[in-house]
Amino acid sequence: MSDQNLLRKMWHIPHLVLIVLMCSNVWAFNGELAELECPDDCDCHYFRVNWMTDCSDSNLTEIPYDELSLNVYVLDLNDNLISDVQPFPADIKMRRIQLAHNSMTEVKKESFAGLNYLIDADFSGNRITKIDPDAFDDSPGFITLELQSNPLAEVEGPFLSIKSLLYLDISNCSLRRLNENFFSNITSLSTLDLSENPLNVIDDNKGFYPLISLETLKLSHCNLSWISNDAFSKQGRLKTLELSGNNLYKTDWSAVLNNLIRLESFDLRKSGLVHLPETMFDMNLYLRTVILAENDLINLDVASTLGNLQQLDVLDLSYCNLTLPLSEDAFANATKIRTLYLSGNSLFASDLLVALAPLTNLNKLSLSNCGLSRLPDTFHKFLSLQELDISHNPLNDAFVKLLAPLETLEYLNMGYSNLSYIHPASFSKMTSMRRLVLSGNDVNSLEAGLFGDLTRLESLELNFCGLRRPLNATLFFNNFTYTDLTELRLAGNPLRVSPTGPLLPKQLSRLQTLDLGNCNLTFLPAEAFYWTRNITNLILMGNHFSYPSDLRFLEILPKLEMLDLRYNNLTTFSPKQISLNPNVEKLKLIGNPWKCDCSVAELWDWAHLIKGDLSILEGSTIAAEHITVGKSKRKKLLACHYDTVKQPLPIVISKTVPGRKPFLKSQRTLTASNRTWAKYVRESGCEPMPTLQRTARAAIQPEGYVSDEWVHMKLAHHQQNTWALAALNSIMVYVALMSILGLTYLISQKRTNQPISDKDN
Repeated sequence: MSDQNLLRKMWHIPHLVLIVLMCSNVWAFNGELAELECPDDCDCHYFRVNWMTDCSDSNLTEIPYDELSLNVYVLDLNDNLISDVQPFPADIKMRRIQLAHNSMTEVKKESFAGLNYLIDADFSGNRITKIDPDAFDDSPGFITLELQSNPLAEVEGPFLSIKSLLYLDISNCSLRRLNENFFSNITSLSTLDLSENPLNVIDDNKGFYPLISLETLKLSHCNLSWISNDAFSKQGRLKTLELSGNNLYKTDWSAVLNNLIRLESFDLRKSGLVHLPETMFDMNLYLRTVILAENDLINLDVASTLGNLQQLDVLDLSYCNLTLPLSEDAFANATKIRTLYLSGNSLFASDLLVALAPLTNLNKLSLSNCGLSRLPDTFHKFLSLQELDISHNPLNDAFVKLLAPLETLEYLNMGYSNLSYIHPASFSKMTSMRRLVLSGNDVNSLEAGLFGDLTRLESLELNFCGLRRPLNATLFFNNFTYTDLTELRLAGNPLRVSPTGPLLPKQLSRLQTLDLGNCNLTFLPAEAFYWTRNITNLILMGNHFSYPSDLRFLEILPKLEMLDLRYNNLTTFSPKQISLNPNVEKLKLIGNPWKCDCSVAELWDWAHLIKGDLSILEGSTIAAEHITVGKSKRKKLLACHYDTVKQPLPIVISKTVPGRKPFLKSQRTLTASNRTWAKYVRESGCEPMPTLQRTARAAIQPEGYVSDEWVHMKLAHHQQNTWALAALNSIMVYVALMSILGLTYLISQKRTNQPISDKDN
């Protein structure tokens, strides 16, 4: 059989499989994938193509087992009062459970029996002292366990028995000792975080010996004073080692690092080092990142200690109290360094002139807070230098001659440099500049023509500069549009805004991102953005906007995509405020004193039914960052409050409302005046506004007359239809992958002269 015949045969396979899957998908869409169960105290929705049940921050004392859908993918129970976990319903398909910040004291095997699909679990921030080593025996694909911030008791023998475990976080768990069998039954671990445990020493008890697959080890802030020479002798695959925040001045580094020949990243920030042996990195020739910042390396000879690291890409020596002058051979052998941090050391321009000369590949240089009053005349040698940070230096006003060589620089940060005046010719030759940071300088007024030559500028930051008025036209060339300048940040300036007229000049007509956060604004005129109608991202957080009528300026921003109104004084907001901004994709409204009334439901329905995506309201539902391994799961959610001074908390009676999931109980008594928007909308009984229904009807009805019942049905299943489309896309990707695998197999059989059976065909 030729390869072409094989291809013809394989062509029919995905079509047949796709037909079968599409038919089964129709059945599932009408049955299993119909509106799933949701506990009364939770918010449930599809996240990507998976059913999410968010019961976080609901004052729960027990898990609502009887109300859970068997198809739940992620169950979020963070920030409750749950102390005991009972067995879950049989056949539940849960992949991830989040029980962070509860009152658990033990992880028992019977609690998680039968969870055959479980992959990840997060129990961080509880009161757990004991864990059954066999707790996840019924979860053969279990790979991630987060237990950080629990007061674990001392362990005798193996800590866990999970052969499949790849990621374990037991940081800040009060562990003082690791017995030599602690890791003996989790030998597949690739990432281990032991940070913030008072281990004091890593001795010769062979505790790390079983972890032969380990690639990342974190031991930061463990009060370590000593590490034995053989502690990591079996970790030949280790690529990342973090030891910051310890006191390791007694450690024999040459011996400890001797076996880590594959080490690529090494972090010793703030570890009490006062001396580094010249042979420290002799066996670590693949090191690309070395962080030695915040150690008292007074007598460090850079050339002797780091001279052999010819693959070094990132070196951080910031705040090391370097007193020996940087010699001309300091970086003579490490010429591949592209990122160098020297901030926080007392340096002289003359020393930098000779020491930096070999670093012709330098891409990023940080000389922040180095006491520099002038710069070395060496930047013309750095043909690849793109980023320079000289902030927090007493540079005063002497710039023109010092900055003249920086003609190829793309990013310059000279914030907080004690500037009160900037000469108008300071940036005249820096025509490649794309980002300029001048924040933190008390420049009450800016000279005419200051930014005129920066015709390629993309981002300009003038935060906290004491500016009383926005930028005016004289700062730029007349009759010239700065087409690349798309970002302007003016946060933290006490701006005084005129009651009428444009805020910014015509030269900035291509502006897309504008930051006016914390500018003490109570209003902006309706014509504020007359010349800057291309704005897509507008940041107004931390101001004093109180009424929707304060936001009339939004009417002339047709391209607006993101509006940030966090931490203002708004109590209500309606879709009509952004009806002339059809491209809005993100509204940030957290931190305002929202009232629990039907205006909240109106905005919710607008996002859900008209925009087709609840995530447009940041903080409305669970997001990707809330289920990311290794990060804080605490969410800031949109919340409103009942005015309990004027009326008591209402008794919620279950109502049938289009687009809302019904409650399982007929009525419920609220116990807290603060409600998340998700919970309030569900329990409020607020009907979708007639204008939203008409808009939805116009968007989805067929030709001819359509009844209100039909519209209600469509509204109720709008989100479900969106999910079905995503599911179909996933199926098609799966079929394509399987077809490729099958084709590869058959062709390989042909080319190796292996017979192709009827079963193979």
